[in-house]
Amino acid sequence: MNHKKHIRYWMLSLGCWLISINIQAQDLNTYIQTALENNPDIQAFELRYNIAEEKTNESGTLPNTQFGAGYFVSEPETRTGPQRFKLSVKQMLPWFGTITARENYASSLADTEYAEIAVAKRKLALSVSQSYYKLYTLQAKQAVLEEQLELIEQYEQLALTGVETGKTSTVKVFQLQIRENELEKRQKILEQEFLSEQTTFNSLLNRATKTEVVVANNLDIPDNEQEALSDSLEAHPELLKYDAMYDAVVQSETLNQKGGGPDLGIGLDYINVAERTDMDFNDNGKDILMPMVSLSIPIFNKSIRSKTKQNELKQQEITAQKQSRTNQLNSYLDTAINNKVAAKIDYETQLKNIEQAKNAEEILIRNFETKTLDFNDVLDILELQLNFHLSKIEAIKTYYSQIAIINYITNR
Repeated sequence: MNHKKHIRYWMLSLGCWLISINIQAQDLNTYIQTALENNPDIQAFELRYNIAEEKTNESGTLPNTQFGAGYFVSEPETRTGPQRFKLSVKQMLPWFGTITARENYASSLADTEYAEIAVAKRKLALSVSQSYYKLYTLQAKQAVLEEQLELIEQYEQLALTGVETGKTSTVKVFQLQIRENELEKRQKILEQEFLSEQTTFNSLLNRATKTEVVVANNLDIPDNEQEALSDSLEAHPELLKYDAMYDAVVQSETLNQKGGGPDLGIGLDYINVAERTDMDFNDNGKDILMPMVSLSIPIFNKSIRSKTKQNELKQQEITAQKQSRTNQLNSYLDTAINNKVAAKIDYETQLKNIEQAKNAEEILIRNFETKTLDFNDVLDILELQLNFHLSKIEAIKTYYSQIAIINYITNR
């Protein structure tokens, strides 16, 4: 079916959906592939699809053949002799085309399960990507805090020198040490958050929760990028799933109409007759062989008409659901694109702020050579630098997280 071909295309493209992001994120694609291979939820979806496919084979079978046997306790007398026992066999045959309709319906249900696999895989890839960028953010923030601690230590040495030369007071040393304590606390909290998120990440990959996760050391936002196009939504797996569901209802109605036809039964009865002992004649003790044909006709077919009405309503429901989901995906796509643009603006702003804060710090250091260093200004500048660096990291996380959402929606 056409929508199934689209679904196969989307599934085949999963392995490279993030290649356009950044060469530094290459490890992320490896993690995604590992998750797709090992995640138990995906395995469960695939098993459900295998079960649905196997039901296609089941749907092509005929009803059970009926066998019967009876023994005449009181043997009825006939002209040719008394009847001793009876054997019968009967096979019901569905109306012409019913088996094919059943197979088509079962196959359409399997297509629906196949669409579910494609959706589940893309959602898993999105979850792995977002968790990966959280890990990057936590790791990058720890690195920034480490740099700040090194700067604080350098300024602490300057402050101690200033105390000895009378350029500053011991209070400033304590202020720097308090600042150092706060940074160490934040760093330890980030370490715990990283371990917690690492557990979540490893769970998505279905591996030991304490397995070390290696993330990119540095991510930058590129200057030029290709914008996502919303016209690619037409072949999104979530929407193709509704097409498969709609087709299943169509096949269900075809099968329902076939149910309005009669069922044909063919059979054979065999009656064993004993010979008469009181006379001798032709056909004495001749057994009875009786072919049989039967019809099962659904005269009262109110259930069939009701099923037809239900199928019509289901088709309308699926059409409405698909339109609603299309609107949601379009909305999510526009939001993700806008958030990505905003993140890039934020990133570029933080780069400027970091450069200017660094210039201000250098000016303070130069002034220290000729006069007393104002450590309050130093602490303010360091606080600004830290906030700018952290905001830059958050902008990077937001940018790539939004790209992951865009990839989920548009298969970029």
